[in-house]
Amino acid sequence: MRSDKIKKGLERAPHRSLLRALGFSDDEMRAPLIGIANSFNEIIPGHIHLKDIVSAVKAGIRQAGGVPVEFGVIGVCDGLAMNHEGMKYSLPSRDIIADSVEIMAKAHAFDGLVLVASCDKIVPGMLMSAFRLNIPAILIAGGPMLTGEFRGKKVNLISTFEAIGKVKKGEMTEEELAELEACACPTCGSCAGMFTANSMNCLTEALGLALPGNGTIPAVYSDRIRLAKETGKTIVNLVKKNLTPRKIVTEKSFRNAIAVDMALGCSTNTVLHLLAISKEAKIPLDLKVFDEISRKTPILAKLIPSGPHSVAELHQAGGIPAVMKELSKLGLIYEDCLTVSGKTIGEIISKAVNRNPEVLRTAENPYSHEGGIAILYGNLAPEGAVVKTSAVVPEMLRHKGPARVFNSEEEAYTAILSGAIRPGDVVVIRYEGPKGGPGMREMLSPTSAIIGMGLGSSVALITDGRFSGGTQGACIGHVSPEAEEGGPIALVEEGDIIEINIPERRLHLHVSEEELERRRKKWKPPKKKLEGLLKKYHALVKSGSTGAVLE
Repeated sequence: MRSDKIKKGLERAPHRSLLRALGFSDDEMRAPLIGIANSFNEIIPGHIHLKDIVSAVKAGIRQAGGVPVEFGVIGVCDGLAMNHEGMKYSLPSRDIIADSVEIMAKAHAFDGLVLVASCDKIVPGMLMSAFRLNIPAILIAGGPMLTGEFRGKKVNLISTFEAIGKVKKGEMTEEELAELEACACPTCGSCAGMFTANSMNCLTEALGLALPGNGTIPAVYSDRIRLAKETGKTIVNLVKKNLTPRKIVTEKSFRNAIAVDMALGCSTNTVLHLLAISKEAKIPLDLKVFDEISRKTPILAKLIPSGPHSVAELHQAGGIPAVMKELSKLGLIYEDCLTVSGKTIGEIISKAVNRNPEVLRTAENPYSHEGGIAILYGNLAPEGAVVKTSAVVPEMLRHKGPARVFNSEEEAYTAILSGAIRPGDVVVIRYEGPKGGPGMREMLSPTSAIIGMGLGSSVALITDGRFSGGTQGACIGHVSPEAEEGGPIALVEEGDIIEINIPERRLHLHVSEEELERRRKKWKPPKKKLEGLLKKYHALVKSGSTGAVLE
């Protein structure tokens, strides 16, 4: 066992002495040492209940003959960090989380890891560490939040973001907004739609690094506690068999996850994170793979924000196994892929049942024959840009309009809420990329304002930043190269005509190459005074097209 490095032999007497100070018995000295990375804190609704999940994980580990040792990991709530400087720290936290888990596991010679998380950058950060360390590991999420109810309608966090625009437009009173905000997030858990947190938890299940149900069992269900106990038992079994992430997950596993991603219309952040995770897994993956799989994968569900159904409803319909079973009918799932359960994907989905074809459509009756994310290229994005097609209304799949240029999220948000943006406009927000932010902020506030102001079917938004999984509309992000590195988005001027053609995967700036070259010679990046973490991040981070990895 790896933990023998700190437990066995004459030279390890000092190490054993320290373990005995923790109360370790002789039997525990001989048992597998399982680290539990717990991202519990008291500021994220998706993490406030993780102590209960960890308690259940510990029970499962002990039942299987292992010794659980818990340690803490940071986490940022993207909702609370939104639309201010705090969002600059969200994406950088992904790499700090990966580094933290690596440090704890290496320093203390854990035999295996249970990764307990729920939200946004925390799940991918932990998965990055699992592949980097390549010791037996399994992830369990805290589970999705339930939807709220406001005057007979299902509501969620995004409902409150969009309501701000409705108040500004006079379609809702501030008193009504206060009533809405009080009921939009009624339970603990990761926000109720197929936003980034739930997207990544579903894809972890599809990858094979979490047990069935991980992505969809609601946070408040007792099934989540039972799943945590089973997760604890499973990690001990993985240690005994020395089954590590790189032995379980292959390129086919990633393709399975991307197919599920496309079928469910997951967050565009999944592209960013799967690229970063695959790098740690040493499995080549690029933007073209996402588009290739998207073109042949049907959309089978319209989940919040793209449609009316919650992640809890997807669970009741059969969850990720049912999704994969529908996709397998079309030959889109590699059923021989192994999972942490010890079963193959094929064995898991053989017993799956689609219990509600209204929530999860069958392969024969999809919403669309192409998947929920598309990769666009053109003279405005030579290295690619990402759009969530499942959240775009049909009339905006093709759009041409004048650029309205802003050099920060705040400038654009103020303009939208003040009524300065008109139907037909293309809002361009730049210098918000991985380096330019720094931190590649999510643009949920501007995109929600566009929807709230009634412009969702007539205005597009393009940015070198990124979007929340809660974003809807013709919103194109991850434009690469970014403005900070002199990408073409830095050269756009007010009034330039931009053409978006999602079916043809094209993003074109109607400005001649000669004119762009003239502008390029005059361009200089804006000066920023950076300190601390953001200064380091700015120096190390790479393009959004790479997954914003650090090198």
